[in-house]
Amino acid sequence: MVTIKSKKEIELMKDVCKIVAEFYEQLEKEVKPGISTYDLDKKAEKIMRNLGGVPAQIGYDCGIEGIPVYKHATCISVNDEVIHGIPSKGKIIKEGDIVSVDTVALKNGFNGDAARTFIVGNTSKDAKRLVDVTKNAFFEGIKYARPGFRIGDISHAIGEYVKSQGYSVVREFQGHGIGKDMHEDPGIPNYGKAGKGIRIEPGMTLAVEPMVIQGKPNILELDDGWTIITEDGSLAAHYENTILITENEPKILTIK
Repeated sequence: MVTIKSKKEIELMKDVCKIVAEFYEQLEKEVKPGISTYDLDKKAEKIMRNLGGVPAQIGYDCGIEGIPVYKHATCISVNDEVIHGIPSKGKIIKEGDIVSVDTVALKNGFNGDAARTFIVGNTSKDAKRLVDVTKNAFFEGIKYARPGFRIGDISHAIGEYVKSQGYSVVREFQGHGIGKDMHEDPGIPNYGKAGKGIRIEPGMTLAVEPMVIQGKPNILELDDGWTIITEDGSLAAHYENTILITENEPKILTIK
């Protein structure tokens, strides 16, 4: 069921999302060659707690038998890892890598969700373009995040833009509603038909998150039950924000 947030609930959503926005400004300074993704995650957890947020991903149970409860404050995915990369002491970030960090903060019973892909030092023009296109895809999508449109309009805009740039979107994972629960209705695919899906209404809070692959859209899941990689080894990027649907333009809550 899609939840329409009250004025009080919207203020609580804004509050937790401010933490997420500040979190990424601080974390970006820590994404450097030589640091392990485990140590980066520990720094991330400290930043979030210092800002007054609880890392909502710690202890998250996806509900699928055989997949372990998640133990970290962030998902950190490097290069061909699309999403849900598990922080590891053995995974060292290198010059030229692209590093996607996804996190959810919890405060006063409400969640704020965002993801960023960081460029580490000097990398290829192709990698930089992928990161730019992924971010741009988010903004193309939210042009339709307003009353009078449907969820499918957001999905269609993202998918068509990414396709026009010569890239692929991940089809097996999608954006989502967010509020008291980390994942709420509606689901927001990164492809689809315009004019389809539920109508967009003021008071909705949505996590829109293009996941873009440089090569073919095929993905694989690693044995850890979490990490998703590209099948062909091509690079992937991820960009996400929590937005509020208003009477007019959508408000991005996880950007300062």
